[in-house]
Amino acid sequence: MTDATHLVQLLTVLVLAVFVGFEVISKVPTTLHTPLMSATNAIHGIVLVGAIVVVAALFGSPVHGPALTALAIVAVAFGSINVFGGFAVTERMLQMFKRKSGPR
Repeated sequence: MTDATHLVQLLTVLVLAVFVGFEVISKVPTTLHTPLMSATNAIHGIVLVGAIVVVAALFGSPVHGPALTALAIVAVAFGSINVFGGFAVTERMLQMFKRKSGPR
């Protein structure tokens, strides 16, 4: 398999994943968005751990270059922002569904 064929296969998988993800998420009713966000935040946390492992492996590899290292660290930082921001938004949405305490 040549590099061009492999690249075309990877791009095909990426495009199909984006299309299927968009179609699945657009069909979710609004009452399920909060539980769905919690589940995806957990998945993003697992992906973030994998990204940290990749960055750690990058430092021991011979392809260790400053641009690649900077890009990997930026990716981990953006992933962290995504996870923590997602949990903050989920918590805020859950607060909207709690009953207000006060006199009845």
